[in-house]
Amino acid sequence: MVLFLLLTVHLGLAAMWCGSMGYSLVVVQPKVARSGFDDDRLEEFLTLLAQGNRWKVVPIVAALLATAAGILAVTGDALFVLVLLLYCAAAAVFADVSWRHWPARVFALPEERPALRRALKLRAWTMLVLVATAFTAALVATTWAAGG
Repeated sequence: MVLFLLLTVHLGLAAMWCGSMGYSLVVVQPKVARSGFDDDRLEEFLTLLAQGNRWKVVPIVAALLATAAGILAVTGDALFVLVLLLYCAAAAVFADVSWRHWPARVFALPEERPALRRALKLRAWTMLVLVATAFTAALVATTWAAGG
């Protein structure tokens, strides 16, 4: 029962983080880029859109790490070592974006903004690939454990 609860919470949270990043990158950001805002208005809108989001993601990341560690402890499945490493890498990119990159972007000069936007997009895609890979590995491990 404990393993079922850990797996359910873990896969649900992983799907939520992966899905929200994918939606942002594939739907929201391209639409905002085509909005026609001038650069100052675009930055103002993006700052408003991002405000407070890191504090919604931090508990998700913490819970993913905790549930992955719990699943590893209960099952001994070595695939969850990979899952943990991938989430740690995604968390490191997230921390860089949240506490280093984003503040630099907020205080950037107008001519610095395009390069910072490109760098943020690269980091966001990197996080998405890491989280999607961890989610897939966890799903594969769960399927194998269930005999599927």
